[in-house]
Amino acid sequence: MKILLVNPPYQTLTSNLGVGHQVPLGLLMVGGALIDAGHEVTLVDAECLGLEIPAIVDRACGWRPQIVMTGHAGSTPAHPVCMKLLAAVRLACPGIITVYGGIYPTYHAEQILREHPAVDYIVRGEGEATVVQLVGVLEEALPGERNHVGKEVGGLAFRDAGKVHLTPPRPPIANLDEYRIGWELIEDWDRYQCFGVGRAAIIQLSRGCPHRCTYCGQHGFWMRWRYRDPERVAQELEWLRTTHNVRFVTLADENPTTLPEVWEGFLRAVARRNLDMHFFSTMRATDIVRDEAILPLYREAGLLYILMGVDTTEPRLQRKVRKNSTVAADRRAARLLRKHGIFAMLGHIVGFEDDTWRTHWRTLRSLLRYDADFLNAMYVTPHSWTEFAHENAQRGVIQPDLSKWDYRHQVLGQKHLRSWQVFLAVKLTELVFHTRPARWAAFFSGSRFQQRQLLWCLWHTGLVWLGEIGSFLRTRTLPMGQTEPLGRFHARARGTQSQLQGNPARKRAVFQVA
Repeated sequence: MKILLVNPPYQTLTSNLGVGHQVPLGLLMVGGALIDAGHEVTLVDAECLGLEIPAIVDRACGWRPQIVMTGHAGSTPAHPVCMKLLAAVRLACPGIITVYGGIYPTYHAEQILREHPAVDYIVRGEGEATVVQLVGVLEEALPGERNHVGKEVGGLAFRDAGKVHLTPPRPPIANLDEYRIGWELIEDWDRYQCFGVGRAAIIQLSRGCPHRCTYCGQHGFWMRWRYRDPERVAQELEWLRTTHNVRFVTLADENPTTLPEVWEGFLRAVARRNLDMHFFSTMRATDIVRDEAILPLYREAGLLYILMGVDTTEPRLQRKVRKNSTVAADRRAARLLRKHGIFAMLGHIVGFEDDTWRTHWRTLRSLLRYDADFLNAMYVTPHSWTEFAHENAQRGVIQPDLSKWDYRHQVLGQKHLRSWQVFLAVKLTELVFHTRPARWAAFFSGSRFQQRQLLWCLWHTGLVWLGEIGSFLRTRTLPMGQTEPLGRFHARARGTQSQLQGNPARKRAVFQVA
């Protein structure tokens, strides 16, 4: 069948002014599986190309696919534009079958199918095996029956006789190496460049996370931590380097360092090939401290940027959100990375509780003691499938627009500070952190390459900083007196969440490392 994959026209300051555009890995993984199953597949990356919805519809109707599939890594904030896209496609090309996937539609499938008639099928959970089976069933069905099949396909949601039908959840893919990334769908690699290093790609060594931070729902979506053959991943990276001159790679893993032997094996396989590549990865500070003896291998393999989700500088809050780390470990990890020539980024989340000016001042002083290179300040975002959302059901939602649920906008109100005061505190924290004298003293002790990288990052960090100020001035939030409790807000979006979320304690018991 002819299948069009569309990366929706969801634009972010981070991509446009910051690190750069990334390849749509989720769609590429689905595309690779479909190509290998014998289907004709093409990709329109509307985000990277800056296409508006009418231009996407023109491309869709011109190519005349039988199926249009969409989804986005920024699943919640991209949802509104995904719905506009599919509605426009359905209006212009009524005969096209539409398929929608991602984390948000996985947990809100019932609501989406009730409210958006342009969506025919929702893929719940991992997509590769599900879409291949779905397209196979659609191919065998008669044209008039194609909107009414799929009951035998696990991990689907669709309408049948006017009612929403959910098939049983599909088990996680046991062997991730059975599927490949459809790199041939990328038409112009020069459009994807990150951190000023050159052509960029995203790849996964593993899926899932064994940890249970209350504000994160990745463990519920992936269910089990699994990994690919480290040697095969290194071979794929070598192919990307020699065939497409890819020089920068982001590891899309939630927790790549879960099994030390797998992680070290991957690093050694990459280092042995001397690829002249640089890497970005997100890691836990405790794993960096654990790996102190092999940190030279990190750098030898090409790791250049590591984002540590310290999340909070308050030990009490670390325990409350089950971060399973300590302030001492976080600080030691930052120092170790700096010592070995790796840029240390701190991921800090604002708004776990009701803050005050004193809270923000204490946070700034603590962050300055980490001696890291960059600060990524975010706002807590209470997705309905997380324990954090259930625990904070009475807090007021000051931002009901889902397109702003991107960790870069405030969603929950504060009792002691207005939204502009919280924003001011965050922007001042970022400014002081990135312009502190100690940061510039370290600049002169680095290599010329590190100096260029630091200047590039500070310049683009500044552009995003200014862009977010402009965005805040244009964004409307509700006064606390007009807010809706978070629990009531999510109650209107109940759907498959009740089936997939289940009892958090039970989930902790069944989660495995495979």
